[in-house]
Amino acid sequence: MTIISANTRKKTHLISGAVLGTFVLLHFVNHSLGLISIGAMEAGRRVFTLVWHSLPGTILLYGALLLHFLMALDSLYRRQTLRMPAGEALKIIFGLSLPFLLIPHVVAARVEPLLTGVAADYPQILRALWSSSAGTTRQTIALLFVWSHACLGAWFWMRGRDWFPRYEFLLYTVALLVPIFALLGFVNGARSIGRDYAEHGAYGDRAYVSQEPRLNPARLENIRLAFYAGFASLIGGTLALRALPARGRIRVRYPDGRVAAVSLGFSVLEASRAAGIPHVSVCGGRGRCSTCRVRIIEGLEGQPAPESAELATLTRIAAPDNVRLACQFRPTHNVTIVPILDTDSLGVKTQLARQNGGGRERRVAVLFCDLRDFTRIAEHKLPYDTVFLLNRYFEMIGEAVEGSGGVIDKFIGDGALAIFGLKSPLPEACRQALAAAARLSAGIRSLNQTFEGELEQPLRLAIGLHAGPAIVGEMGYGQATSLTAVGDTINTASRLEGLAKEHDAELAVSVELIERAGLNLEGYRRMDIGLRGRQATLETWIVDDAAEISEVLPAQS
Repeated sequence: MTIISANTRKKTHLISGAVLGTFVLLHFVNHSLGLISIGAMEAGRRVFTLVWHSLPGTILLYGALLLHFLMALDSLYRRQTLRMPAGEALKIIFGLSLPFLLIPHVVAARVEPLLTGVAADYPQILRALWSSSAGTTRQTIALLFVWSHACLGAWFWMRGRDWFPRYEFLLYTVALLVPIFALLGFVNGARSIGRDYAEHGAYGDRAYVSQEPRLNPARLENIRLAFYAGFASLIGGTLALRALPARGRIRVRYPDGRVAAVSLGFSVLEASRAAGIPHVSVCGGRGRCSTCRVRIIEGLEGQPAPESAELATLTRIAAPDNVRLACQFRPTHNVTIVPILDTDSLGVKTQLARQNGGGRERRVAVLFCDLRDFTRIAEHKLPYDTVFLLNRYFEMIGEAVEGSGGVIDKFIGDGALAIFGLKSPLPEACRQALAAAARLSAGIRSLNQTFEGELEQPLRLAIGLHAGPAIVGEMGYGQATSLTAVGDTINTASRLEGLAKEHDAELAVSVELIERAGLNLEGYRRMDIGLRGRQATLETWIVDDAAEISEVLPAQS
């Protein structure tokens, strides 16, 4: 089970998926040529088959298909327990069902031509599919399933890349339009064959009509059944291997006295799930977050070292040596752990059963603002006057944020945290956050005019803006539970607010947010700042007067 490292398995899964995704994309582009004519589809098919029907292309394609399927079986086998969140279960079922949807198409398009020596052309395939409503429906479902699976795999790989936000809109557009054009090309091509039949008493051009004998339908059915049985046997065999007695057992002990006795090869997260012990894992056990991390208090010596994916996450959060990711850590002997973010282990009732309680990753724009020198101002005012002034200030913040399309996450002393993008795309969320900053600047000026006679010095704001991924969910306890966001993006926005104070400016906004908003702040100060836990610097715009941002925003904002 440990012959191939987890990193190698991930790379194999990724490369095989990339090969299959390229094939599917080119195949769908060929389908879309049906919007032009059958002849265009045939011309595209000849180029397509020149690559993929060659010996190297065939080995590459079917080798990738087999490897990708085997990696799915390997994931199922290594999971060791079928107790998992519904989303993870659907992902596995979705991947394993694809071969069964594709078998009829593969037999018709590749197996039969291989046995008869006669290549299937587009008119022949379209007639076969269009003549049966069941065939048409199955082909459409298969097309959508395959493309959805490919897009999900690509998204999981790309979403953490630095360049992804720049091309996000383009990639989503391609993901939406490719299957639409492919389906329309398929339908238009099939209907054009029917029109030829009506006009000529046959299927049009004789070049489109294969005169060669086909295999006996019963034999084709037997071939399809053999493929079905083969893939079903592989899945059944994997489940059977999981049921075999394990070669070794280990015990994972928890601080409340509970023990999970599991087989070698279990991750700590799988051990928790197998024993029915609640364990937080926002990213679903892929090592993309640190919410499942545990502190090892006994049994750390002699355990396998973290691999690259786990090590990168642990390094980013500056975790000590005795902290590991439960989803990646597979102990080789008994171990005692404390789930750091598992509230049950602290004697507190978990509220993750609530809708969105466990949180989910979203790309949002974040606004952090704070009053400068307010403590000094409050020293010279009565408590009731201070409360009254703060309430007017908070009211102004709420109106500016909600009027721009955001939500107030929380008030922190005389500061506030606001989130944009919970119900809108990220580019729009970035523009909303900028509009809110401009409104806050105008609002603080209005407050200064109102309280001019009562303030020894005017109120001044410092605002930080940043955009990126954050975990958004219900957090807290009892009546104090509310929707909030956590993550590096929130910390960065807070750091930018501090940077604005350091430079005696009203706004510090990341270049990343400005680019995602589709704007340009040339003419303002630009600087690179270092952030704790990051090797790279963060490019930042410094704006002395945040109200000026309204001049570069689109009119509708």
